[in-house]
Amino acid sequence: MSLAPSLNHSGDAPPEYAIDVRNLNKHFGPRHVVRDVSLQVKPGEIFGFLGPNGSGKTTTIRLMCGLLTPDSGEGVCLGFDILRERLQVKRQVGYMTQKFSYWEDLTIRENLEFVARVYEMPNSRAAVDEALHNLGLISRADQLTGALSGGWKQRLALAACMLHKPRLLLLDEPTAGVDPAARRDFWEELHRLAAQGIAVLVSTHYMDEAERCHKLAYIAYGQLLAQGTAEEITAAQGLVTWAVEGGNLPVLEQTLRRCPEVLQTATFGQTLHVSGLSGGNLEQTLKAVLERMPGLRAKPIDTSLEDVFIYMMNRAKDNFAETT
Repeated sequence: MSLAPSLNHSGDAPPEYAIDVRNLNKHFGPRHVVRDVSLQVKPGEIFGFLGPNGSGKTTTIRLMCGLLTPDSGEGVCLGFDILRERLQVKRQVGYMTQKFSYWEDLTIRENLEFVARVYEMPNSRAAVDEALHNLGLISRADQLTGALSGGWKQRLALAACMLHKPRLLLLDEPTAGVDPAARRDFWEELHRLAAQGIAVLVSTHYMDEAERCHKLAYIAYGQLLAQGTAEEITAAQGLVTWAVEGGNLPVLEQTLRRCPEVLQTATFGQTLHVSGLSGGNLEQTLKAVLERMPGLRAKPIDTSLEDVFIYMMNRAKDNFAETT
């Protein structure tokens, strides 16, 4: 069934979804890098896109905004067909790439003025001034971009993305290499934009950032493995987790990995998380092992989002292995 655009092009009605794509596929040579990916993002929603390196996140983002053409599949972005109306999509989307892509020998203001000319904005000076003000860049407007820290470069990139008033932001690992304070400020800005009705799709490796999203999707090796709220994704895996504290955790971990009831172990500082399926014999297994290793303490805990994603990543099939 064909997906009809949910926004008439006169702008009379807003689309129900900022992104609505189904069964997207993409190959690069023999590699099937995106496999039947379907997802929906609503206006005003921050949608987290998670997955290991090489999982297909960037390719999927480019398919959704018209920068790449899918081999098969269909969808609309901001009411425009991603196959037939790619130019309209590009003009209404703000895309922040993984790699900082602005000119380091220009000032912040000069970079924004150039972007404004690219979009042929009629009141470019006023738009640049507004962007500088909104992102707290006024005091550094005449500073060379090459002299900026990672956090300030991030602000410039977001200001450039927002310059043409997009209704959708596509942010590809925007906080990689940025200090925690700058990451916190960045996410506060994203929530402010979402409250204005702007849809945000953001890829990230940070679990604390994932927990700030309204909804999440997890992709591994081109295949979408889970989608929903953090609570829904965690519950759907059916994992139970225990935390073990004390000495000899490396020895304990090696012992537990040989137990069939233990699906996963992960060390967090001085604590070992041990996970298995609900309804299994994980508790009995732990008690039996700990009886032989005095000085260790175990208690049940809520399975964390990070526990769940480690579990899904370990179960995913590497599509690169198919071609080697």
